[in-house]
Amino acid sequence: MIRDINFKFRKEILDQMQHILILGAGRSSSTLIKYLLDHSQENSWHITLGDINEELAMQKIGTHPNGRGIKFDVMDQGLRGQLIDAADIVISMLPARMHSLVAKNCVKSRKPLLTASYVSEEIRELDAEARKKGVLLLNEMGVDPGIDHMSAMRIIHRIRKAGGKIDVFESNTGGLVAPTYDNNPWRYKFTWNPRNVVLAGQAGARFLHNGNFKYIPYHKLFQRYEIIRILDLGKFEAYPNRDSLTYQEDYQLHDLSTMFRGTIRRVGFCDAWNALVQLGATDDSYQVEFPGEMTYRDFTNSFLAYNIVDPVETKLARYLEIDPNGEIMQKLAWLGLFERRKAGIQDQTPARILQNLLEEKLTLEPGDRDMIVMQHKFEYILDGRKKRIVSSMAFIGDDTVDTAMSMTVGLPLAIATKLILLGKIKMTGVHIPIHEEIYQPVLDELESYGIRFIEE
Repeated sequence: MIRDINFKFRKEILDQMQHILILGAGRSSSTLIKYLLDHSQENSWHITLGDINEELAMQKIGTHPNGRGIKFDVMDQGLRGQLIDAADIVISMLPARMHSLVAKNCVKSRKPLLTASYVSEEIRELDAEARKKGVLLLNEMGVDPGIDHMSAMRIIHRIRKAGGKIDVFESNTGGLVAPTYDNNPWRYKFTWNPRNVVLAGQAGARFLHNGNFKYIPYHKLFQRYEIIRILDLGKFEAYPNRDSLTYQEDYQLHDLSTMFRGTIRRVGFCDAWNALVQLGATDDSYQVEFPGEMTYRDFTNSFLAYNIVDPVETKLARYLEIDPNGEIMQKLAWLGLFERRKAGIQDQTPARILQNLLEEKLTLEPGDRDMIVMQHKFEYILDGRKKRIVSSMAFIGDDTVDTAMSMTVGLPLAIATKLILLGKIKMTGVHIPIHEEIYQPVLDELESYGIRFIEE
């Protein structure tokens, strides 16, 4: 009898709460989950976290009374529809290719959806129906894309209100290891999905530079970097990221001479990564069917011409036309590409085999801290004079769970979720956060977490 009363009481409380559904409990979800749980009591929220790994979902929720972790398979159409029907808002932290499945259910059930991913064509095609049904599908609400849009649009709108005309816009972002912890030759460690890092740039990139259209194919991408300086952190490399011109219409930046979006790495990274690209080690289009148990030395040698006399190191240096004793070779050797150690995986693509090796070497270690760096450059004409603004942000994570990546992806999503549930964002249709009603309150709250921009 007491159990029945407690169950009924619990159900009545849950019925009065707003239900937030988070799909995906990966490494970028930690801060998002924590924020929503921390604010759940004051806002009467209940959070359901679904992941293919039920144990991980339950671990991320812990013992919090306003949350539950469950097993979730996005391909289970019945479960997907049931959970979205029961939610007041949905946040998808699933791989980007899965968002459209969730988005279709959200439009059908008239539930707002947030993601940190680029707007896909499948999502874009839902715009008219979403508007008709009064549903918001808010994408690109992470760090890049996300904070980059919001921080850039705040300055773009300010320049326009003052009567300025923008001629140059450059924006660069990077997820790196914090300076104290960049203790390997690459000065890099994984702070997000390793597979995305290995495959980065394979579609090439395009941008505007001094009035000229530029297209950089993948095999040249990591040779076309520029050196930039950020605050007091020194020099970095920035290489072209995707299609910079996609955002000309969104930002309303017409008649520009330069529009460039790039990815930031430490100096020396791009030349060494380019060696992996030229070797063929990042290719994901075929499987390496190696007879017997393959070593990493075998893997490297498989890309090189047959030569029974010269060692693999000599053949590779000659093939790539690099100094056999130089920094690039030292980085490749440090990774273990010349080791006679068994790779441990068979019949995988070169990219998968490389990823397996990189995850051994470039994973954050206990006690490590990561860093997000971002920089925007604007050149504009105001009152007949040419002016320039450089706006930079550097943010260091707390540890390997509350990483800078997790915080800069999760906090914008969480804050926007709160604003939607409070009725402060009332837009409908497919959007990215370029509107003042989104970016102003989100950026204001991010500053309270130390995520702020410095203008020079």
